[in-house]
Amino acid sequence: MSRKYKFRNPEAAYFVSFATCFWIDVFTRQCYFSILEQSLNFCRSVKKMCVYAYCFMPSHVHLIFRAEEENPTEVLRDFKAFTAKGVLEEIEAHPQESRQEWMLALFEQNKPRQFWQHHNKPIELWSDKVVNQKIYYVHMNPVRAGFVTSPEHWKYSSAKNYNGLADSQIVIDI
Repeated sequence: MSRKYKFRNPEAAYFVSFATCFWIDVFTRQCYFSILEQSLNFCRSVKKMCVYAYCFMPSHVHLIFRAEEENPTEVLRDFKAFTAKGVLEEIEAHPQESRQEWMLALFEQNKPRQFWQHHNKPIELWSDKVVNQKIYYVHMNPVRAGFVTSPEHWKYSSAKNYNGLADSQIVIDI
């Protein structure tokens, strides 16, 4: 992680964004999204991560969270490590992944093999106004990218939770 960006207040809620190395659009198959989903659910139940908003995009993740045990660096590190390992294994094992060799070769350029970029750029959320701005930013990300016309139409976003839709992928802590 960059020295410039740190989790300075372990009790606070944070907005973080992190991308795959080289901004590779890895998350184009359900099996890869499922690894992110499983890991976030694990972090909520076992690592005591409170998730307030999220959005999984093809090459990056936006997350608003707080670590109940006041260890946000460790919780996020574990989330990224687990998902990196799981997604790389799935890429290697996926018989129909046409981009398999290309993606793995790019990830191999960093030794040891690196899936996520190191920085997370944590932003402490210190007021309701900032929280609302970041939630809006997270939910509008797939709209701005042109994937959907309304935030709640993106399958892997907490916008569904905020709009009371029953088919949300992940339970959040509103």
